[in-house]
Amino acid sequence: MMGLILVSCLSQQEDEFTLRSGDILFQDLNCGPLCDAIETVTWGTGGRDFSHCGLVVERGDSIYVLEAIGEKVQLTPLRRFFARSGDTDRVENILAGRFDGLSHELREKAAQIGLRELGKPYDDVFLPNNDAWYCSELVAYAYNEAAGRAVFEPAPMTFRAPGSQTFLPVWKRYFDSLKVEIPEGMPGFNPGALSRHPALRVFIPLRAEDHEITPIP
Repeated sequence: MMGLILVSCLSQQEDEFTLRSGDILFQDLNCGPLCDAIETVTWGTGGRDFSHCGLVVERGDSIYVLEAIGEKVQLTPLRRFFARSGDTDRVENILAGRFDGLSHELREKAAQIGLRELGKPYDDVFLPNNDAWYCSELVAYAYNEAAGRAVFEPAPMTFRAPGSQTFLPVWKRYFDSLKVEIPEGMPGFNPGALSRHPALRVFIPLRAEDHEITPIP
């Protein structure tokens, strides 16, 4: 299997500026206390806050985002995904990432593998191997299956306040409501960690209707 490489410059081909299947969108979802809690215990590339992510999927002339959100894995029109962050004429809360060291065919394969999970329930307890998915778990699974190896490695999850042994109150309330133990230390993924992958080229997307991306300076 080919290795991942870090590409530091854009080619002049038009498709380099257009979102393609398999690109990853990272989002500051601004969903309230739970999103704030995710961003408190994780961090993204360049110090940005991300509480959500999804895979770009091309269908005909339209672009969608495959994401685990709400009650299940679903396809969301690109404009709706952007509108959720309040990003319209100016994009501030979304970044896009692409593995240039992986072929377009493999990135497309990752998107197709993810699509097989459409309709699967949302993994609200953040546990592995339970036939349910949370957002970054689904993205990592799709790429790892497509590559036949661990493109994204899981890491121990934490739900404690930084520098403290105390669980954030919002997490304690959340897991108490589900009547399950907090999965502290269990292997898992988060959007921020995915965005920091050293071989992922990260971009600031333009407006959703443009379907284009520009490199971060």
